[in-house]
Amino acid sequence: MLEQGKIDALRAQPVPAFSHLIDGRHVAASNGATMDIISPIDGKVLTTAARGTAADMEAAIAAARAAFEDRRWAGQPPSARKKVLMKWADLIEANALELAVLGVRDNGTEIGMAIKAEPASAAATIRYYAEALDKIYGEIAPTQSDVLGLIHKEPVGVVGAIIPWNFPMMIGAWKLGPALAMGNSVILKPAETASLSLMRMADLALEAGLPPGVLNAVTGEGAVVGEAMGLSMDLDVLVFTGSGGTGRRLMEYSARSNMKRVYLELGGKSPNIVFADAPNLAEAAKVTAAGIFRNAGQVCVAGSRLLVEASIHDEFVAAVTRAAEAMRVGDPLKTDTQIGAVNSEAQLTQNLKFVETAQAEGGQIVTGGTRILQDSGGCYMAPTIVTDVTPEATLAQKEVFGPVLGVTSFRTDDDAVRIANATVYGLAGGVWTSNLGRAHRMVRDVRTGVMHVNTYGGADGTVPLGGVGQSGNGVDKSLHAIEKYINLKTAWIRL
Repeated sequence: MLEQGKIDALRAQPVPAFSHLIDGRHVAASNGATMDIISPIDGKVLTTAARGTAADMEAAIAAARAAFEDRRWAGQPPSARKKVLMKWADLIEANALELAVLGVRDNGTEIGMAIKAEPASAAATIRYYAEALDKIYGEIAPTQSDVLGLIHKEPVGVVGAIIPWNFPMMIGAWKLGPALAMGNSVILKPAETASLSLMRMADLALEAGLPPGVLNAVTGEGAVVGEAMGLSMDLDVLVFTGSGGTGRRLMEYSARSNMKRVYLELGGKSPNIVFADAPNLAEAAKVTAAGIFRNAGQVCVAGSRLLVEASIHDEFVAAVTRAAEAMRVGDPLKTDTQIGAVNSEAQLTQNLKFVETAQAEGGQIVTGGTRILQDSGGCYMAPTIVTDVTPEATLAQKEVFGPVLGVTSFRTDDDAVRIANATVYGLAGGVWTSNLGRAHRMVRDVRTGVMHVNTYGGADGTVPLGGVGQSGNGVDKSLHAIEKYINLKTAWIRL
């Protein structure tokens, strides 16, 4: 149970300035520059962070390379690596409320979601890969009797991870857990608008006993330190969660440098399909509203396209509208808030422009569509529902990453599949139906990495998250994520 008094006490504490973490030390930017960290709660400066340079990123990569080459981490026995990672997870849990409040002050996620999705999830992820690391075996190939064929699984070396602002600890752990478990060294590049909790989490790794240089973190602008990471000749793997435009640039940087492997999770335009035979339409409406409006819609797998069977369209939209309008928008550090702040002024402006475009293209605003709570100085938007959205409309094709739900009706199963697949994305989706055969057909035919049936969201770390199409490549979560951070080496031995 969250206690408002403890949250308020943590909110009142000043936030120290943040610097880079390089080779186990906190260091300022090489040119001394800093950047203001603006809280979306009230629009005020929360603290400052180092404004990194390309030289700073190069220093972090060099530290990671040195740590990998001398095997201070990769050379430790699996039991030793497990012990450190387990202690790290314990420290994250022990400091969970501090980390969650710091993150909320930085990015605006409502505290009820943040405490579960950030420190709790991050600790569980680190622990999951710590438990897995000594259960990843090499292989013996079937060969002729005078040959022994061995397949070794080795760490790739140096990993760069660019982390988004919506869930920095959770998504950061998705990268850090398997990469570190397999013995790699890592450099983090947090988002400019949400870096603080992730940087604090990196400090806890050192406290847990991770050797200096194995985990480094550089704050700053993507166009500077992110580009330097992408163009590095000494990075083996680059992992990224964020926008398609940035993902394309990172692939270009790989081609221009050392052809490092690049794994991308680029978001989506996920369809949530509701049939008239859904087992509980009232429950479906509540889950649909939560699936797009929690965290102000700033969730990669958010069900941002609602596809409703025509016979129940008006009834179901009315139910979702009631659910949306009942959700409390406001100060994300209040325990009764259900929708927090939009991450930044720039993101809020972009959200509102999408609503304007939707109207211009024939969409009808059922609720929301406006900025609210402006007197707070923060970035807040009413949950917004737009009907009459055609499959070709901008709102059906472009990722908003805000609390905006576009509604499209359909008449047949084939219509639903056609509309669901009519975007360049394929990250997630959902279907609500009592027909088992229909549910399986939707899972089979809708092109996504994740498909929910009679629910939306909640898949845990035992299953992979990855997309098809322009939603990216590779997966986070589950044992399959480890594959990004290992090399396979064959030993062919004549006996």
